[in-house]
Amino acid sequence: MEIRQILLKYWGFPSFRPLQEEIIQSVLNGSDTLALLPTGGGKSICYQVPALAREGLCLVISPLIALMKDQVDNLKKRGIKAAAIYSGMHRDEIDLVLSNAKFGDTKLLYISPERLESTQMRDAIMRMKINLLAVDEAHCISQWGYDFRPPYLKIAEIRPMITGVPIMALTATATPKVVKDIQQKLLFPKENLFQQSFERKNLTYVVIREEDKRNRLLKIIRKVSGPGIVYVRNRRETKEIAGFLTKHGVPADCYHAGLDGKTRDRRQQAWMKEEPRVMVATNAFGMGIDKPNVRFVVHLDLPDCIESYFQEAGRAGRDLKRSWAILLYEEADIVDARQNLRTTYPELNAIRNTYQALGNYFQIPVGGGDEQAFEFDINRFCDQFNLPPVIAYNSLKILEKEGYVMLNEGIRNPSRIFIKADKEQLYRFQVSHKKLDQFLKTLLRSYPGLFTGFVIIRETDLAKRLNLEPNEVSSGLKFMQTQGILDYIPQIAKPTVVYLQERVDTRNLYISPEHHKTRLTEATLRLDAMIGYANSTNRCRSQALLAYFGETTTKRCGRCDVCLERNKLALNEQEFNEIISRIKPLLIKSPVTLEEIVRAASPVQEEKVLLAIRWLLDNKKITKSKDNIFAWKHPKLFDP
Repeated sequence: MEIRQILLKYWGFPSFRPLQEEIIQSVLNGSDTLALLPTGGGKSICYQVPALAREGLCLVISPLIALMKDQVDNLKKRGIKAAAIYSGMHRDEIDLVLSNAKFGDTKLLYISPERLESTQMRDAIMRMKINLLAVDEAHCISQWGYDFRPPYLKIAEIRPMITGVPIMALTATATPKVVKDIQQKLLFPKENLFQQSFERKNLTYVVIREEDKRNRLLKIIRKVSGPGIVYVRNRRETKEIAGFLTKHGVPADCYHAGLDGKTRDRRQQAWMKEEPRVMVATNAFGMGIDKPNVRFVVHLDLPDCIESYFQEAGRAGRDLKRSWAILLYEEADIVDARQNLRTTYPELNAIRNTYQALGNYFQIPVGGGDEQAFEFDINRFCDQFNLPPVIAYNSLKILEKEGYVMLNEGIRNPSRIFIKADKEQLYRFQVSHKKLDQFLKTLLRSYPGLFTGFVIIRETDLAKRLNLEPNEVSSGLKFMQTQGILDYIPQIAKPTVVYLQERVDTRNLYISPEHHKTRLTEATLRLDAMIGYANSTNRCRSQALLAYFGETTTKRCGRCDVCLERNKLALNEQEFNEIISRIKPLLIKSPVTLEEIVRAASPVQEEKVLLAIRWLLDNKKITKSKDNIFAWKHPKLFDP
């Protein structure tokens, strides 16, 4: 089927978004391809359409379980056969998914990068007919990226197993340095980048230095109509700010990773319907959100990096109507952000101590635990081993990135069952267990597909149909599992820790000191850039953000807080830039008098030069001594 027909049949779109078709044709022509598209730019369609256009399946590498589940659910709703393998799944579930993938009953298979180290997975890959290898969140492969994950480096190792299969790497946020690194790490024979401009002409960026953030936030929300998101740094703040807004007549709710999955789903769906209007959230809120009419995104805390800020701010205005991305900050936020950065990268000994304590907490012997999931209460864990919660949490996140364990914070895994007995065995069981005959008949009527794969069930629904208590339903299912009739996986609604590989002796726990140091250094540079952006008062906000991602020829937006101040000069952009280009070299070279500045700007009118000088003084770009001698200050980030 032709790719436009596929797009229309499964997605209902008559045409592709900009660059999508070119990216798809690139991989269909057999070329390794890097697609750099902003958040909401339609990255997933770029690999999903070619997967359907060719015989075989597309193997998708993705780092987040929630993202995999979301993608698979969406594809299944469209009638596309998709599956995912992730840590914490039952072994029989994994075997079934791999069997379907090997024998041609799957079009897209999502796996984590850690899964590539499994012998079972590698053997299965060699038996699959793979038509495309898609690497989502590809910035994770680069140590210069903001979310470096060493297991991503294993991806290139499977290329000899799938010779002739092109790679499509996709990301929404990558600097030019990371773009180059992604292609090198994935062994592209030649660079092949498709990049859509990150410019959002309908989105106005504003930075406000403000001590009374709550009341300023209230004024913003009352002034800007429509739904919005307010991002804060921690869980406590989500509840406090949502309560403050509600108290002042703005319907708001809160969202963070500590809520159970059912509550998060319910709150997200309510907000999608604009009941309430505002969601106050940590950065856990964002994945899978595709609400086009978000009118504002406000950050009440300084983000860790421009990549995160740009991605979160970009959730506003996807319908291309005027929207706002506003950052409220004060000097104390910079101190807090630097302190937070230090705790995000604990010392290596602290990470090893956390890993050792974790094994003792779950009583897992060295060599055990592989692929096992354990319910986890981080507060109880820290109390038992006298560990600072912040250090323990960040140590676990580093261990996750290194591929040792995975911390699932309240991801809801509903109950699943799969009938593995054949029909003859099932009949014999029903004859010999009369009391369970009606139970099984109700089960089969309620949930089709039980013989072909694991199916999500709800014990409460079954209990109502059978006039039983939910715990009686669970007991019946567990009994049938002991008799070899079915596999039953009870739901998990609490946070879990999953061992991605068998527990190693702490002496053999390897975390590269170089990687650890590089991560901290790069994270510090990214935070410095974020602080530079917040503090800057001399460059258009849109230009500054775009320049960070390598777009250096864009024009001023004319609407951000910086542009509005410059507009007051009664100078157009061309006049202002001409004056700066004439006087800046002189001011940088040595201190000069006002007369020398005016002469250097000739033939520009003197009053216009004076306006430009006033703006430079107000924005602390130049200094003026008592005897009227002017000099350019030391160049900083985001100089015009």
